[in-house]
Amino acid sequence: MPPSTVPRLLIARLPFYYGWLVLAAVCCAGFARQGPANAVLSIFVEPMTHEFGWSRAGLSGVISLGGVLGALSAPLLGPVLDRRGARLVLCLAVLGSGIACMALSLTSSLLMFYVVFCFARMIWAGPFDLGIYGALNNWFVARRAFANATASFAQSLGLVALPLIAQLAITLHGWRAGWLAIGVTVLIIGFAPVWLLLVRQPEDLGLVPDRIATSQAPPRAHDASDDEPSFTRAQALRTPAFWWLALYTALVYPTQAGLSLHQAANLIERGIAPDTAATIVSTFSAMSALTSLACGFLPRGLPIRYPLAVFGALFAAAALVMTTIATPRDGYIGACLFGAGIGGVLTLVPVAWAEYFGRRSYGAIRSLALFVQVLAQAAGPPLSGALRDLTGDYTASLHCFAALSLAAIVVAFVARPPQRAAVVA
Repeated sequence: MPPSTVPRLLIARLPFYYGWLVLAAVCCAGFARQGPANAVLSIFVEPMTHEFGWSRAGLSGVISLGGVLGALSAPLLGPVLDRRGARLVLCLAVLGSGIACMALSLTSSLLMFYVVFCFARMIWAGPFDLGIYGALNNWFVARRAFANATASFAQSLGLVALPLIAQLAITLHGWRAGWLAIGVTVLIIGFAPVWLLLVRQPEDLGLVPDRIATSQAPPRAHDASDDEPSFTRAQALRTPAFWWLALYTALVYPTQAGLSLHQAANLIERGIAPDTAATIVSTFSAMSALTSLACGFLPRGLPIRYPLAVFGALFAAAALVMTTIATPRDGYIGACLFGAGIGGVLTLVPVAWAEYFGRRSYGAIRSLALFVQVLAQAAGPPLSGALRDLTGDYTASLHCFAALSLAAIVVAFVARPPQRAAVVA
């Protein structure tokens, strides 16, 4: 039965903090989230454009349109998340994503592909992101970075496994079987844990963030949650920190999305075999997973803007390396740099919003930031595809992404936390 119907006494008798079960459920949802991810779609770019004769820019536009829809829905979902919690949001997200991926196997035209994939991409960009990080940032404060890192690691594992599952199915039975395999995997992995285990916040079970109920834990003179800021959406919007973090988001996410979608096609055009290209894509995902996990062990006192600057530098280096790929070895180097950057950005950007503005209105605040994020993600793929169609290769787009990433380094350094004086209890 859902945890909302489980007596508090039963939860209290668990020998461990219930938040770890919440984290496990969120990890399953994070793995399942990657069904319509750019890295997965990149495996389908070559066979689908070859069969239907679509341009790369035309196919890339689906990422942008789906991102715009996700951006429009996010500010509406944020307050719902704060009131109702992540369980409803993530259950619907897993169901919608799995069914949409299976429906893509029936694609017969570009219009049909746009309708179905845009729906899946909207779910990926909005409900999944808000639900995953909203749940974790409610349940963890002192261990927030570790919890977010673990969830990002699970998402990266999805990026490792799902492209390989897709490529295997495509090799054996064609690209339609690839979409069926992705959809079934999403539903099997994601739905049951979310439905059975998620709870809105620890206080609903008589617990406190990071640990078992106060009455069961040794008295502490100081709790990590006592230090947490508590901004409303309106208060956050009046701080420079909100706009610096939003600008950082706008600079790094076009690179994240643009490189992810076109990396396999770029490798193939530079003479890398399709099977090797798929392995390189999975290597980038594996590196992303390892970096995400490593972020969980960053010192809590380290200002988060410093690692954000480092990961912007990794994005810039990856884009420049990808302009010179001539052998599989070059591809693996670029993939490792890019994967490390993505792992850090995907893990620490949600943490930064929670660390700067607190749990109180995380959904409402983060949903506005997510509006910026998904629009930025939407801009990357068509920019890359259009420049490729115009120039004949991906070099110009890679230089563009490198420049955006270098600008993000500067922005990260100046994105200081908001002043506590702005907080109203």
